Amino acid sequence: MSRDLDPGSTIFFTLTIDGESLGYFNGCEGLSSQVEIEHRQEGGNNGFVWALPSRVTFSNIRLTRPLTPDTAKVAKWISSVTTGVTRPTAQIAALRADGSEVARWGLIDVLPVSWQGPSLNPESPGVATEVLEITHHGFTD
Repeated sequence: MSRDLDPGSTIFFTLTIDGESLGYFNGCEGLSSQVEIEHRQEGGNNGFVWALPSRVTFSNIRLTRPLTPDTAKVAKWISSVTTGVTRPTAQIAALRADGSEVARWGLIDVLPVSWQGPSLNPESPGVATEVLEITHHGFTD
């Protein structure tokens, strides 16, 4: 099957902050937004209620991957927050196994929320993974 006919088969994701790649991730959750709706009744029109958009909220995004040398880039970005808050733009791209892009999301005013490193326990061997959680103020092209 041609890759043009299979847009949903993503294998991994990339995260880029202000043009600098933080590497590849194999999991991405939380790409979502919600529009709050305010209902207003119009006087004299009993059969209709206006549904008006009021506020748009965006959920935090969680990216997961096994530990890689790019983990140091994430630590450097998180450490930079302590010296002054700048809110960069970011790009998350969903990629196929051959590296071709399925979709891309631009994010405005990105900040790291949390980073969770691996549990290094010799009694329970497994893949050492990290989880990066970020927040943003909306999507951009």
